[in-house]
Amino acid sequence: MKHSAKHIADRIRLMIATKQFQVGELLPSTRELGRQLGASFHTVRKAYHGLVDEGLIVAEQGRGFVVSRQSTSLDKSERLELGTVKVQTMLEELIGYGLDEAEIEAIFEEQISFMEWPDRIQSIATVGETKELARLLSDSIKNQIGVKSNILTVNDYDEAFNFDAIFVPIHLMSQFRSLSDSIRIMPVVFHYDADVLLSLVDRAAIEAIGLVTAEEDSIPKIISELKTMMKFEGAFVAGATYGKSLPLFVRNTDLIVYTPASARLVEQRVPEKKRIKLQYIISEKSAEMIRAELWDQ
Repeated sequence: MKHSAKHIADRIRLMIATKQFQVGELLPSTRELGRQLGASFHTVRKAYHGLVDEGLIVAEQGRGFVVSRQSTSLDKSERLELGTVKVQTMLEELIGYGLDEAEIEAIFEEQISFMEWPDRIQSIATVGETKELARLLSDSIKNQIGVKSNILTVNDYDEAFNFDAIFVPIHLMSQFRSLSDSIRIMPVVFHYDADVLLSLVDRAAIEAIGLVTAEEDSIPKIISELKTMMKFEGAFVAGATYGKSLPLFVRNTDLIVYTPASARLVEQRVPEKKRIKLQYIISEKSAEMIRAELWDQ
């Protein structure tokens, strides 16, 4: 059954074995992973407790479930016995469908290439016009779907070959499509969080909105997107953080919009009622595609 406790445990076990989850890493909470997969948190909890019994993860008070080892604690004889039972069950099912020995052997030979799958998708990167925008998208994918990735900019074309798959914003696909013969290219459609946009529209009577980023190069892209979506007639004043300093306009601006990369400084010095943090939301179609790559196989 799709996203049953067994299915979820099988996927996490594989992701741990292929080091997509590292020893010492905190797994998503049961509610968070349940939301990402469209399963109940009870189902995820059951999957986690099964992995605890296998010795792969441990439950830590006040933290959650943490990866404790990269492979199951079962010894070789137990692993072989478990594998034999699973293969025998599958063979009986295939025979029941009328497949003969030659057909079954052909299927096994074809599907043994699945063993290469963990290596192919062991490393993933997210592309953006700047590192800041790539991080914004990467964090949104992690928060919504539970998939971690490194970050690349559009200028890091050659570095993309170091990864097994890359998430590419749909408007940048033409620049990376030629890599599809070598690595898995996954186009991503996303938009700004609707709640953020509504908050901005509610205050659109103000004459100017301040934008704070961590990189100067992120500013034109963000302003262009916000103006298009909001139909904002006022002015934007914008600047990037420098060291531990915010742009000077911040103290004289009624509303500050800021990126997660600049959040530490902004949230220390700007009252909550005067600031709004930008966030991306991944389209459901893109989310389904990513889940299919990592959870539904």
